[in-house]
Amino acid sequence: MLKDYALYIAILYSIGLATLSIVNLSELPEIDVESGDKLFHCLSYFVLVCVWYNVFINGNKTKNRAIGMAVVLAFVFGIIIELLQSVITKTRTADIYDVMANAFGILLAIFTLVIYNTKHVKNR
Repeated sequence: MLKDYALYIAILYSIGLATLSIVNLSELPEIDVESGDKLFHCLSYFVLVCVWYNVFINGNKTKNRAIGMAVVLAFVFGIIIELLQSVITKTRTADIYDVMANAFGILLAIFTLVIYNTKHVKNR
């Protein structure tokens, strides 16, 4: 049943992530974990790849092609968000370490999806 809503879920998640990445969050309490911001980036982009993978795999793409498309989308999305932070906001700045944390989350998603597909999903 959720696969019927995969595109809507992915779009809403992407909009929410973009919003959280652009708005001023200085009034919210900070995460009380060292490098919490980078952990947020890593987990956010892990989920971003996973939700878009579900969209592409439901569109009858092969497993590897669906992973590839989700990875490219997530990486480009992250770069665009970082550029927008430096251009349209006064409270946020572009940060290469954010891009690296995003990339690490993307790599974790690739690893997870490949292992999952190897063990649980029929070949397509």
